[in-house]
Amino acid sequence: MTEPAPTAVPSRAAAAVDAASGGAASAGDAAAPAGRPLNLLLSEVALAAVRLAEAGVDSPRADAEELAAWVHGVRRGELHTVRDGDFDARFWAAIARRENREPLQHITGRAFFRYLELEVGPGVFVPRPETEVMVGWAIDRLRDLDIAEPVIVDLCSGSGAIALAIAQEVPRSRVHAVELSEDALAWTGRNIAKVAEGRRVTLHHADARTALSELDGTVDLVISNPPYIPLEEWEGVATEARDYDPQLALFSGPDGLDMIRSLERTAFRLLRPGSWVAVEHSDQQGGAVQRIFLEERGWAEAADHRDLTGRPRFVTARKEGRRA
Repeated sequence: MTEPAPTAVPSRAAAAVDAASGGAASAGDAAAPAGRPLNLLLSEVALAAVRLAEAGVDSPRADAEELAAWVHGVRRGELHTVRDGDFDARFWAAIARRENREPLQHITGRAFFRYLELEVGPGVFVPRPETEVMVGWAIDRLRDLDIAEPVIVDLCSGSGAIALAIAQEVPRSRVHAVELSEDALAWTGRNIAKVAEGRRVTLHHADARTALSELDGTVDLVISNPPYIPLEEWEGVATEARDYDPQLALFSGPDGLDMIRSLERTAFRLLRPGSWVAVEHSDQQGGAVQRIFLEERGWAEAADHRDLTGRPRFVTARKEGRRA
């Protein structure tokens, strides 16, 4: 059953939309060209943004536009081209789902990551934009290494976003994607199959803590976006993540670092001397994660890096030699 559109825009909600969008048009703003009136669809998008703002959605206007574009089969910048007679009332059904805090990507079935459009849904972690910065660092590092056919391992691969982005942007790379969850594995395999560069990605159904012993000492880069949320912070996690992302991809022990500690050992085992590891963490864990990659454990140049919002986001380190 379609959700009827509201008939008025409450001033409080309008202010919430303005605050959520910073009072300015976004990069994907779908406003009609200057001098032309809004069409029906854009008017409905404005009303939908109000509802999403009141529901606590972080990016109400952007999400309303994305859902409108998805329902009507156009790009966000083309919403003004949809004729009034072509307005699809399923838009309001999609808005109702988002209003209930179902992730945007679960509704549309797609997530965008760097140059990829990935299939996502229940059972797999939805990739976040902040992870793109870590992947960008990894791609730059691989280019600096100047290895003809670099070997990369993506631990806790989830949707395959990291593995596929590296395969796509680093020619002749050979990427191994490791995922434990059978539910997530289905999505990983689906995404690998739909991308041309997926032929250079090998999918492994395995535990990241013990995987790929056959590659010990031969890998040029290990990268991971592992679970890192402390169990005690469950109630503070955003509804979209807590209620829809798989728990296996979110939580990792009392301080959130159990898996990262294990991955440090896995990375050291897999990497050849002089090669690199990159691990994502929360914006509160930078120092703690950096201290896991200690010099006395065979690491050098351990450093914490910030994401596009300026928050600490991932740690990198170079394998120097043998364990002390």
